[in-house]
Amino acid sequence: MTVPVNTDSLTLLSSRLDELRAERAVVLADALIPPTGDLADRATNVEASIRLQLLDERIAALELEVDERRHRPHTEGVVSVGDVVTLDLGDGDETYLVGPVEQALAGVDTVTPSSPLGRAIVGARVGETVSYEPRPGMTMTATIRSAGQLVAAG
Repeated sequence: MTVPVNTDSLTLLSSRLDELRAERAVVLADALIPPTGDLADRATNVEASIRLQLLDERIAALELEVDERRHRPHTEGVVSVGDVVTLDLGDGDETYLVGPVEQALAGVDTVTPSSPLGRAIVGARVGETVSYEPRPGMTMTATIRSAGQLVAAG
């Protein structure tokens, strides 16, 4: 999947947050089943509790990201987290959303800010060609064709 037209990072992350909260409600219902039966039955309850904790951590991290995104200033012409960015990686233009892995889990082509490519492009200006190392000993370049934030529809 590419970056859908009129997709902004904040709306995408908010939708992902809603999905995680719904998943948490289902897992919570499983975790609240009284531990009865043999050890195998009780293990299911423990597994649900662990899954609940992991979901809570993902939800908290995503809530923090959404809050930060709402308050983060944006500079025109400079790649920032939350931008839709068009890059030429050597085979023509490709469009990505710059942001957390939760966007990728939602099915949107994403460059995470902590990836080698993300570290190279965040803070760079439109028109710049940046170098990055996807793995040690291999250097690649990317030309930033455009970058900007889309406004949420509605």
